[in-house]
Amino acid sequence: MPTESSTFAQGPTLGVEALGDRALLVVLGKGIDPAVNDQVHRLAALLRDRRLPGVHDLVPAYATVTVHYDPAAWSGGKVPPHEALRREIIRLWKTARTAVVPPPRQVEIPVCYGGAFGPDLAEVASLCALSEKEVIARHAAASYRVYMIGFSPGFAYLGGLDATIAAPRRATPRLKVPAGSVGIAGMQTGIYPLATPGGWQIIGRTPKHLFLPTQENPCLLNPGDRLRFVPIDAEAFQASTMEGP
Repeated sequence: MPTESSTFAQGPTLGVEALGDRALLVVLGKGIDPAVNDQVHRLAALLRDRRLPGVHDLVPAYATVTVHYDPAAWSGGKVPPHEALRREIIRLWKTARTAVVPPPRQVEIPVCYGGAFGPDLAEVASLCALSEKEVIARHAAASYRVYMIGFSPGFAYLGGLDATIAAPRRATPRLKVPAGSVGIAGMQTGIYPLATPGGWQIIGRTPKHLFLPTQENPCLLNPGDRLRFVPIDAEAFQASTMEGP
């Protein structure tokens, strides 16, 4: 994937706390904020570039980066391993001038809205005082940022929802939401990669497979990606399903 060099402006002060003895949680802000999330990806890029000893996984989220590490790589000094790594992360953040940040991937996700694929579309339309067609149009018109992957493997939490179609979670969650279901919860939208329980308002479904555990990169979407939904009809949905992953 092509990369670009991103210059660091003076970033926020980092809050770093231990998560057990093998991970640190680095906090750069709070809430669903694109500017904060940009800083998250700059820090993740910086840590990837520097290849710190023992650091074997980085998990960017809305406003945090979780750093998983081997404490043995940071033992033997005057301070505990988590403190030694914490100080190094803060030092790098304060002194770094550039980081290689991958440009965001642009991903299109086909969605069949409403009917059996979107059983809550009518409810969302009613809550928002809009027609079902208007909800679909506004949902598909937005450009979304993948803020994090969580809840279940490959579940993408997306920010950028049009505020006029924001809707609360269902009062009673479903015991099983079909894989590929596209839902709304508050100011977020997301896609269920697997059949799991869930309480989001389901407005459509994609035939795309978002999680394939047999592949080297099992998740279709990654934090930092940009996403658009493309409406399709039931015939196109069935045709895509028959094509397989």
